[in-house]
Amino acid sequence: MADQITSDTANELIRCAADGDRASLDRLLASYSGYLNVLSRLHLDRRIQHRVSPSDIVQETLLEAHRDFAGFRGQQIDEFTGWLRQVLVHNIAEAVETHLVAAKRSVRAEQVVGNLSASVDRSHHRLARLAADPQRSPASEADHRESLSELAAALEQLPADYRTVIVLRHLEGLPFGDVAQRMERSTGAVRMLWLRAIEQLRVAMESQA
Repeated sequence: MADQITSDTANELIRCAADGDRASLDRLLASYSGYLNVLSRLHLDRRIQHRVSPSDIVQETLLEAHRDFAGFRGQQIDEFTGWLRQVLVHNIAEAVETHLVAAKRSVRAEQVVGNLSASVDRSHHRLARLAADPQRSPASEADHRESLSELAAALEQLPADYRTVIVLRHLEGLPFGDVAQRMERSTGAVRMLWLRAIEQLRVAMESQA
């Protein structure tokens, strides 16, 4: 499992990386690989996932972020995750253009990038709200200001069905009825699955504390 860091630690790693500390950059990027995995799995078009996998997109994103970090001008983790998302969107869009747009020229590449960027940003904000949700466990609201990297890593630990129901409900923002259709289950079964998944997510996050 990648080293999980708090937002304050991430900000310090950004400052050290900007000063040329490659070890800090390596640690920073490794800690956000789970975050990128969640977004890549959600937004890479399912029609091309037999040709290019979400993990392939993430690896390419991490390599490019490492190579191009000198061009990053931010100082805070929110700016860094925004920059990472831009790199991720570019790589997803390239995969879509290669495997889908080439076969359907009516879809313009700039439309793909614009739509993807807006969609990925929405997922980011929903993920951030889930990280700050005080109802996820009895602890105080202040205790739920975990970093996105910690939440994403916890999601990656969950069984596939648990991760799917949380992603569909919270990151895609679907009502339970639509989640049930996507998962081919009854609405009642999905609600019970979601409750178990949220509890498992809480346990997974507590194990990282």
